[in-house]
Amino acid sequence: MILIGQYDSPFVRRVAIALRLYGIAFEHRPWSTFGDADKIAPYNPLRRVPTLVCDDGEALIESTIILDYLDDLVGADKAMLPRSGIERRRHLRICALASGLGDKGVSLLYERVLRKEQLGLWVERCQAQISDVLKVLEAERAKVASPYWLGARIGHADIAVACVIRFTREAHPALFDAARYPALAAHAERCEALAEFREIVQPLIPPKG
Repeated sequence: MILIGQYDSPFVRRVAIALRLYGIAFEHRPWSTFGDADKIAPYNPLRRVPTLVCDDGEALIESTIILDYLDDLVGADKAMLPRSGIERRRHLRICALASGLGDKGVSLLYERVLRKEQLGLWVERCQAQISDVLKVLEAERAKVASPYWLGARIGHADIAVACVIRFTREAHPALFDAARYPALAAHAERCEALAEFREIVQPLIPPKG
């Protein structure tokens, strides 16, 4: 398998960490959506990452679809997402909130580094969305007594939240205060201490306008 994208993307990173946790070997091509778009295009016409090229040559796009494929590949007993029921819906809800937070964080970063004159209304909207999602995730995590979101074993929701927290801290440090979000900060710290997280990491490299 080939994973395309840089690890400063929370979406690429969550896929890479899942691959490591599943023990699935892969080749990493750290191509940028800006500097290496022409390289990505033959695999993904959207020129977005993550893109996972399977052993048969099929290219999968979007982290949620890629992780669903990996879960199917390893089987229900090993998968980090329940196959059905209320636990699956709860897990997917947290994943969706984390993904949305990542999307807004990326949008806000692009607005800052790529636009000469920032659109104030858009900046305020993104900041409000980020703040509101962080509040919801903080409240949700504070209610959980187990080491991970849905128990003793790490799942996709845990990975997604930890990856997006790191990205938010690096891209928008003023928007994440550990004292304001202690449950999320502790969750991120627990995950980042794992060997797979320490291996799959890259300082943020913002695109240049």
